[in-house]
Amino acid sequence: METNKTAAASESPLHFLDYWRIIRIRKTVILAVFLLVVLTTAGVTMMLEPTYLSTARIEVGKETKAIDPLGRTQVQQPYDPYFITTEFEKIQSSAVLYPVIEKLDLKRKWAKYYNPEGEAIQDGDALQLTYQMLRRNLDVRQTRNSSLIEIRVYSRDNREAADIANMIASTYKGWRLTNRMDETYKGIEVLESELANQSNRVAELRRKVDDLRTKLSIPEGAGERVSYSTSLEREMVNSLATQLTYTLSEYTASKKRLETLRELSTNDLRKAILTAVPGEEILPNLLRDLAQTEQMLAKLLQDYSPEHPEVQATRALRDQIETQVNERIQGMMLGLETQVKTFEERYQALSNRVEEGKARVAEEATQQREYYALKGDLEKEERVYDALYLRTLQEKFDAKIPAESIVTVVDRAEAALRPVRPNLMLNLALGTVFGLVLGVGLAFFIEYLDTSVKTIDDVERALQAPVLGVIPQNVGLLLDQGPDSPHAEAYRVLRTNVLFSRKRPDANTLTVVSGGAGEGKSTTIFNLATVFAQQGQRVLLVDSDLRRPSLHKFLKVSNSLGLTSYLLKQATLEEVIQTTKNPLLDFLPSGKLPSSSLGILSSQRMKDFIKDVKARYDFVFFDSPPIMGVSDASILASEVDLALLVVQYRKYPQTMTLRAKQTVEKVGGTLLGVVLNNINISQDSYYYYYSGYYYDYYAKSSESEPESKPDQPGKKPEPVPAGVGGPAKK
Repeated sequence: METNKTAAASESPLHFLDYWRIIRIRKTVILAVFLLVVLTTAGVTMMLEPTYLSTARIEVGKETKAIDPLGRTQVQQPYDPYFITTEFEKIQSSAVLYPVIEKLDLKRKWAKYYNPEGEAIQDGDALQLTYQMLRRNLDVRQTRNSSLIEIRVYSRDNREAADIANMIASTYKGWRLTNRMDETYKGIEVLESELANQSNRVAELRRKVDDLRTKLSIPEGAGERVSYSTSLEREMVNSLATQLTYTLSEYTASKKRLETLRELSTNDLRKAILTAVPGEEILPNLLRDLAQTEQMLAKLLQDYSPEHPEVQATRALRDQIETQVNERIQGMMLGLETQVKTFEERYQALSNRVEEGKARVAEEATQQREYYALKGDLEKEERVYDALYLRTLQEKFDAKIPAESIVTVVDRAEAALRPVRPNLMLNLALGTVFGLVLGVGLAFFIEYLDTSVKTIDDVERALQAPVLGVIPQNVGLLLDQGPDSPHAEAYRVLRTNVLFSRKRPDANTLTVVSGGAGEGKSTTIFNLATVFAQQGQRVLLVDSDLRRPSLHKFLKVSNSLGLTSYLLKQATLEEVIQTTKNPLLDFLPSGKLPSSSLGILSSQRMKDFIKDVKARYDFVFFDSPPIMGVSDASILASEVDLALLVVQYRKYPQTMTLRAKQTVEKVGGTLLGVVLNNINISQDSYYYYYSGYYYDYYAKSSESEPESKPDQPGKKPEPVPAGVGGPAKK
């Protein structure tokens, strides 16, 4: 059957049984730490001085008056957790505790605690140290879902603890009342000072208002801007402004009319000027006379020649009348020009008077505006003064109203009859829990630091090799104990796995190697050879550990002749092989190793020897030294068919075992598997099912059945001729 190489197993999370296994294995450490912690806790608790606790309970609340304050109604204050928390800090403040220290003279009484040597210390430092000690011995807490505060004081003197708790409650109550009254009277002083300042400001503003009113001749009791709105100066300015507007329109119209007339021809001017100057009587008469004269001249010219005297006289009259018309028109134009100039001069005069009036009105308005603004400021300051005056009266009145107690002592502290510290039972319980936690934690920490082989999974994960056998602790020699030994089944399991793990049926030479000394390699090879012999197979056990041979001690035989004697040609094979109690088991001691023959195992004679005994016996087992110490084990592993690696439980690091396996593979040896040795099944239940059941079974059977002799196994094998010279294996 081919040996399957174990694949690298991924680390799986620990099971509950794995934790329990660690606890069972490390129970000595856990128990030692547990006892150390518990005993230390008990000792320290017994050495501590007793401490007493006294508690005073007070009710705290916000300030309320017996009657409602002046001008307002009191509102019921809701529960405020922040207020209670704030009062905790106030109770523990220096403002409350310093007076307590002074009243109870704690600075002198407690000096022996913080200054046992009696050295000189400043008064301020002593007060601060006493305050710190009092803070450490003071515990302020709230009674659940209430406004009650518990003042808890610890002391080595039960009477002193009660006195301190009561004094803190009393001092805090007085401090709250005094602080409230001080703040009230300080507020009243501030209000009175501000009221006096406000009165001065009002008086100064009133003086300025009176002076300005007198200056502006404003009547007493005049409303705001009344004088400004009914001013005669303003009415006059308004009237002049109206005249100015009318004059401007007349001036503009006459000027435009004059310019239009100047642009007309003589005939048009004669027609248009009459409309420009209404009420003119002379010009129309002259124009009528001129028209009649021209008509007469026209008739005369029809009858007479131009030189006729009547014609000439009529023409002269016409020219005279025309001259009068032109002169009259010129006079009228001059009148119009004079009228335009008059309007212009009147407009200019009115404009100047309006501007002067506006300036006087603006000046008067500015002065009145200043007056009314100053008067408005006076009214505001008077309102502020009235408010301050009323508030001052209110606060003075409220200060005289008796206030309900804001701090009430509900329970006074009494001297305790029994100490609360040290609590032996509580400390022992905590020490027990802490000891168990510390012990278990230390056990797991040690287990974490321990890199040795602990489980089959460790072997298969680190070495990539199967575990063929699990050997219990305190295994004896099966040759003496017989096949019914409680430990024999473990080796029979190992023998079965070895037989089924061989790839070749003729692979019958086997050596056992280990990484370090003391891993049970010699015992394993001896008992494995015994089990093979007990199962009816002819076996040769060779002690090839030439450095520190031990198999001859198991059999209690001489080691003077052996393997070295044969390899050095000092004796024949028949001379060095010895028989044992089991006729199927022969033994070849190591013999004495000369210092000049250290490489004897790698000789050609050793190879020939292996071939010879391989043909003579069913199985040949070779013991070897540790593979990491000398090269002998590597040589044997390369020369025999199979090799087993013995790993002792929890002894060497996994890296050392891995190097041993790699050494076998480097020299070309065939590592069949691993034997996990020296397992304490009673402590580690992980391995119980490998050999514990058989162990328990044979242990119980040995109590009810008589013990058989080692020489007489239960099943006697078929007789085989003793000695090496028996028939060779077919």
